[in-house]
Amino acid sequence: MTVPTTGRDGTAVVIGAGIAGLLAARVLAESVGRVVVLDRDTLPEDAVPRGGAPQSAHAHALLSRGLRALEELLPGLTAELEAHGALPGDPQEVFRWITDGRSMTPGRSGLRTLMVSRPLLEREVRRRVLADPRTSVQERVDVRALLHDGSGRVTGVTAVDRDDPTDEPRRWDAGLVVDASGRRSRASAWLSELGFAPPGEERVQVDLTYATRQYRRDPADVDGALGVVVNASPDTQRGGGLFAQEGDRWVCTLAGLFGDRPPIDPDGFEAYAATLCSPLLHDVITSSVPLDEPRRFRFPASVRRRYERLARSPRGLLVIGDAVCSFDPVYGQGMTVAALEALVLGDVLRRGVDRPSLAQDFWRDCASVVDVPWQMSIGGTTRLPGYRGRVDRRTRMVNAYMATLQRSMAVDPAIRTAFVRVAQLEAPPSTLLSPSVLARVVRASRRPRGDVPGPRAPAGARPSPTAAG
Repeated sequence: MTVPTTGRDGTAVVIGAGIAGLLAARVLAESVGRVVVLDRDTLPEDAVPRGGAPQSAHAHALLSRGLRALEELLPGLTAELEAHGALPGDPQEVFRWITDGRSMTPGRSGLRTLMVSRPLLEREVRRRVLADPRTSVQERVDVRALLHDGSGRVTGVTAVDRDDPTDEPRRWDAGLVVDASGRRSRASAWLSELGFAPPGEERVQVDLTYATRQYRRDPADVDGALGVVVNASPDTQRGGGLFAQEGDRWVCTLAGLFGDRPPIDPDGFEAYAATLCSPLLHDVITSSVPLDEPRRFRFPASVRRRYERLARSPRGLLVIGDAVCSFDPVYGQGMTVAALEALVLGDVLRRGVDRPSLAQDFWRDCASVVDVPWQMSIGGTTRLPGYRGRVDRRTRMVNAYMATLQRSMAVDPAIRTAFVRVAQLEAPPSTLLSPSVLARVVRASRRPRGDVPGPRAPAGARPSPTAAG
């Protein structure tokens, strides 16, 4: 591997070519002369999953706020994705939502989302970012350590060629290093090696397992809906999603929490779908043509690293994306938060690239982006039956109210709209406690509710103790 060593002035190195790393490179290019993105993978030219992002083969959601952020960062991206077959729609109108065993009322939220596969989205973002001549990517590179000047300043990275790991490590000098390497980030260990305290961690164990299979999609399926979501609930720790994708495809992801593992043999996959609290997913996949074999992905825990609380950190190092906070993927927040963090990064860089407080300013501002989705994610987890961690009194009170609110969404579309706006990160959670919403929740809770049909086990199948709750 021949890599020129460049002066650090005016150069930034980004570790990781996922969504967070690419969007970081996009905003860095406006503030520095050169951006080099280093990634361990071979980055595919086609819209296919890649080894370094095993979750990319599974169902993904791009929230309304994330779509707006991407359009701000890369104007025209939405139209380009639609030209490749991505499907737009109002998330309340085009989705069938089953929460706590009840079908949510349809309606219009006034928001816009986009049904697009993660591989297509990543490919198009990468194409747009690398079209900037100031930005380049180096594939098949494994970053091993940070370079530093001995006075608490990071000056680049050392890395090895994955195709020739016996070769001497090479160096990339840089004035700024951005770690966007994801959940397996080594930044905490690197800080310790440089004599800095690593960030504190908050961890919420979910032991989530995904199983996913693609099917041929008929536009008439589910009365023309673009998706079905069957949420896990206090009665079951199983859920699933059916999302329309480009190319007339469904991607069906089944999710088991706290050690419940959806099977990846075709018969077992269908049988598991039949145990969900709604038959909708099972009905679609058993009447559709499968396009591949089921595959699996495991996610042990949601992890938040509290970089914003560090008293000291080296100059020249930033950490972004899943390397800061890795969310339970069931809530579809990761890509949206990465885009919002990139906007924060752009704002911070415009105040001065070489400021001593750059990292602290960035992490502090990012914390306000992360706070809401983090609380939503862990709140949803702590109300499920398999959760064994500590739940404080405030969380129990919030969870009780959310259970009442979600039951009310089955009969009042206005409550559903208020919730959708929060879930899509377009409104703060406090709006769900506004007098108008509270009054509607009280009224709706007094009305009879129509439950959706319960799970239907295939003939001869043994009932699942987990599904039975």
